[in-house]
Amino acid sequence: MGILTDGIIHEVKKVISGKDSVIEQALTAILAGGHILMEDVPGVGKTTMALAFSKTMGLNFGRVQFTPDVLPSDITGFSMYDRNTDTMKYQPGAIFHNLFLADELNRASSRTQSALLEAMEEANVTVDGNTYMLPDPFIVFATQNPTGASGTSLLPDSQIDRFMVRISMGYPSAKYEKAMIERRKNGTNPMDTVKTLCSAHQLLEMQSQVNNVFVHDAVTDYIIALVNKTRGHHDLARGASPRASLAFNQMAKAYAYLNGRTYVVPKDVQQVFLPAITHRLILTPEAEVNGKNTVEIAKEILASTFVPKV
Repeated sequence: MGILTDGIIHEVKKVISGKDSVIEQALTAILAGGHILMEDVPGVGKTTMALAFSKTMGLNFGRVQFTPDVLPSDITGFSMYDRNTDTMKYQPGAIFHNLFLADELNRASSRTQSALLEAMEEANVTVDGNTYMLPDPFIVFATQNPTGASGTSLLPDSQIDRFMVRISMGYPSAKYEKAMIERRKNGTNPMDTVKTLCSAHQLLEMQSQVNNVFVHDAVTDYIIALVNKTRGHHDLARGASPRASLAFNQMAKAYAYLNGRTYVVPKDVQQVFLPAITHRLILTPEAEVNGKNTVEIAKEILASTFVPKV
């Protein structure tokens, strides 16, 4: 890894213990310019991770705790009458930040969830016929409680597909849970020790460098082969979309960059396949009854697909 990216990971690890691979996946998605969905039980550090990334990368941070009474206008903004100018004046919503944390997104109504669709795809919002550009870089870091948890509703497929990756934190081991407690002795807040190592401008530079990472035709064919196998799989009612192929390719480039290379190798593709693809797959009813899951199916596809030698 580069000195800067290695430092960013080190700073985030000050508040998140024992989750190195999760931190690396999140940083890979950020470098790839994508949005991140974290699905897990409450209290395992999802929000803390988002805040740590925003602090160490110098990103303007905004957060909304989603509940059923949050309105779309709370997110995108609204127009109100200004009697001094006798005009309607736009009041920006909470989404106008470099890193926007949509906390417990699946507790909101479908109407409010859909307020994020345009922003996540086009980096702008439209209010009363006027379009407003969001800050650059713009990253949505959303958390959701497990499906079926109290007070939750399913995110629409169109929104799920807009997340570049889905990551799960999981419970820490006893060793790291003890370390977490030790760090907070005497009222100490580990977040106070997280240092700012770069700026939003520097992140844009890194994202530009990721865009320039070389992908050989054979590796591109490998990516397409993996995605195509999800579309014809007998246990899947729906496979990955073309948007998934683009995200998958970008993640592979970002992973190569994170590991100090200017070109993608098959190992990069393999490392990002699960977090970039599995949340987009939908099981057939028969597969659900038989207890199968998308992670197992993706692993089977990965194991059965020819790996190019480049």
